[in-house]
Amino acid sequence: MSNNRPKVAFICIHNSCRSQIAEALSKHFASDLFESYSAGTEIKPQINQDAVRLIKEIYSIDMEKTQRSKLLADIPPVDIVVTMGCNVDCPFLPCKQREDWGLEDPTGKSDEEFRIIIDIIESKIKDLAKRLTN
Repeated sequence: MSNNRPKVAFICIHNSCRSQIAEALSKHFASDLFESYSAGTEIKPQINQDAVRLIKEIYSIDMEKTQRSKLLADIPPVDIVVTMGCNVDCPFLPCKQREDWGLEDPTGKSDEEFRIIIDIIESKIKDLAKRLTN
């Protein structure tokens, strides 16, 4: 069964914030339905610390223990690519299905703005999981 799960990549340019949140929440809510990866065309030395703190606070998930910033070349071939909303600069990755979630980058903004993005990512992941089971 596990080999038949589609592979989903969440990508943005730096792979430090939105795509990392999406990877963490996908593993948390939908690991039985799809394999999750995140990557970017550039990497940061560490995951966004506000994202790390808030994901730990809200979901008790320590992203720094299970995830790191990765380049597109560091992940396996995937079935579905979800871009986070980086517009014309969005990285390209071959796939069977592509969608853009059009999310604002909350880096440098308030916890409240981060929580809004985290909530949107959670609901979009649950929606994606639902669509994959139908």
